[in-house]
Amino acid sequence: MDDWQVPRRVLAKLLVVLSLAAPFLAVPAWLLSADATTDLYKATVIVTGTDMRSRPKGFAQSLREVLVKVSGEPRLGRDPRVAELAAHADRLVTKFDYVDQMAGIKVHDDQGTYDRSYNLTVEFDPAKVDATLADLGEHPWLGRRPAIVPVLAVERVTKSYLLSAENPTGADQVGSLVMVAREVGMTVRVPTEAELAGWGVSMGEFPSPKLASSTDQAIIAGTLEFKEDLPGWVGSWRLRWQGADYAWSISGVNFDEAFRNLVQGATRVVSGHDGPT
Repeated sequence: MDDWQVPRRVLAKLLVVLSLAAPFLAVPAWLLSADATTDLYKATVIVTGTDMRSRPKGFAQSLREVLVKVSGEPRLGRDPRVAELAAHADRLVTKFDYVDQMAGIKVHDDQGTYDRSYNLTVEFDPAKVDATLADLGEHPWLGRRPAIVPVLAVERVTKSYLLSAENPTGADQVGSLVMVAREVGMTVRVPTEAELAGWGVSMGEFPSPKLASSTDQAIIAGTLEFKEDLPGWVGSWRLRWQGADYAWSISGVNFDEAFRNLVQGATRVVSGHDGPT
């Protein structure tokens, strides 16, 4: 596995996120944390065509994402009960629309007409979503959410660095973090190099920022290392939140999945669930 590998199924979505995040990589890090919680009750997924072949699957995928975002419980995305509910996701839908990913590109044949990729944006009825969560033993996680602040030492095959807002070497990883955070209704604030220096952070076994988490930000200290013998990335994370310490890890994955593990674990903690895993 190449340490730069990105799964095909997320590549299109990642490119969109990168286009949004790229202009902010060299500016104060707080600009990366624009509020993403105002759209908790809607989701955008990639489907093929605009007819009924893929719409039910798109609705189902969107509902799973919305239930996770609204509740702050990533486990709902894998819950068998949610799979049953998702089969009838259309009952909760209030609005949906399509955007052609290839708009402006000339169509040459029928396949280009029927098998084009579209962004399907689905909006759900908040009252019905809340009621569905109640049936699942969950509830909406409302109010301002803390930004996830990753303080990470990254070790690639040929180079090591601290992840920062300005470092172009980690730009693809910043884009990945933004993407996976949006999946669960969270935001990411990547520190600037000046902030990292001010916090006394340097490369080491575990970066240790001289700054505590607060209601506005959840600081995740961690290491991300590519292991050729697996092959894959090994991520280890630590979070101190409301006086309690949490640690979790993942190995043998691409960095999208490593960051998904980081973000989902942090989300479970700060949303009041029982731990990161």
